[in-house]
Amino acid sequence: MGIPFTARGDRARPPLLKITLADFIVRSAYQMGKTPLLPLFAASLGASDALLGLIVAVSTLTGMVTKPLFGLLSDRMGRRLWLLIGTALFAGVPFLYGLIDSPGQLVVIRLLHGTATAIYGPVTVAYVAERGGGRKAERLGWFGMARSGGYLVGPAVAGWLLLTMDPVAVFTLIGGLSMAAFVPVLALGGEEPGAVEEKVLIVPRATRAKTVLGRIRASVDAQVGLAAAPAIWLSGALEASVFVVTYVVKAFLPVYALTAGYSTVEIGLFFTAQEGTLVLLKPLGGRLGDRLGHLRAVSLGMVCLGFSLPLLLTAADTFGLLAVAAAMGAAQALIFPATVALIAEQAPPGRVGAGIGLAGSLKNGGKVAGPLLGGLLITLTGYGGLFWLLAGALVVGALGLFFRLRPVDFPFSPTVQRSEP
Repeated sequence: MGIPFTARGDRARPPLLKITLADFIVRSAYQMGKTPLLPLFAASLGASDALLGLIVAVSTLTGMVTKPLFGLLSDRMGRRLWLLIGTALFAGVPFLYGLIDSPGQLVVIRLLHGTATAIYGPVTVAYVAERGGGRKAERLGWFGMARSGGYLVGPAVAGWLLLTMDPVAVFTLIGGLSMAAFVPVLALGGEEPGAVEEKVLIVPRATRAKTVLGRIRASVDAQVGLAAAPAIWLSGALEASVFVVTYVVKAFLPVYALTAGYSTVEIGLFFTAQEGTLVLLKPLGGRLGDRLGHLRAVSLGMVCLGFSLPLLLTAADTFGLLAVAAAMGAAQALIFPATVALIAEQAPPGRVGAGIGLAGSLKNGGKVAGPLLGGLLITLTGYGGLFWLLAGALVVGALGLFFRLRPVDFPFSPTVQRSEP
């Protein structure tokens, strides 16, 4: 019989399957081009360690700045239009990598390529949420799992392809694979009745401008209002610190591991094992966070992540490298569910969504800062110094956080009352 659906759920299911398939295709292809391919390609162009960090980080910077804008434009102009634009960028930009002959040109291409993810991020989630009916969370959960599949598939496939293909050929293949996403996107058809696209046509231009400006102002007011909830800032800062570390690893481990004698297949499998462990252990990590206390879980995860970093320097074979990857994924599985739960508990009433958005901006800041900081530290200390410094910072930060904890688990927001069991 299968899972029962309401009448609306039956109508919504085919579009949701199509948008999920499109997202999986472009995300898998994009991750193929991110690691280990991108750092190795940048190094082959003569990029210094500092510049390599900028190249890896710059596409994330694009998303951090433009995601709210593309989300707003899709509200006004329709989701399908922006899905087509995003798919065109995913499919077209990879062919430009063959024209690059300097690291500076690669920075420009990465800015353009990052625009594709900046469009797909808010537009696909909004599309799914609007058609989720009474099962929004479930639909978004399945969609999120499919998106995570791209992070699992991409690095391993790219590492395998690099055994027999040069980086430019792999980027060309990525463009060809991304074109397949046009099939499900075009099959989505037009907007459903009642979509905002139809309403815009009857709104006067002046009124429309005020509406857009009003939405922007409301968004800013919501973010500013969260200053009264220190838990939001703490959670975002903790996630940002973890992403500094993980994005340093994404940016520089491929180059380090290649010089240490590992193959591109082994490097790709490292990132697949890390992400796979994170996906599989997230529910268990969330359960442990509920039992231990969310900040205690974050502290424990940071300590585990810190201790795993120096092991990258001593891993003697493929098994050892994958074991370190699994340890890093398990540490993140302790951290990320706990930080999100902390926001949901401590955000002021009616501000949970804004709180998650603010924390997400801080998290993206960590993604940008990590490769830039890593490039500078490698120049000063080498790879060994980089991993030991990051490990020390994580452990010291975790211990400082742990010893500030009280039995209530979060003492920083006295205005928020925790409900009694």
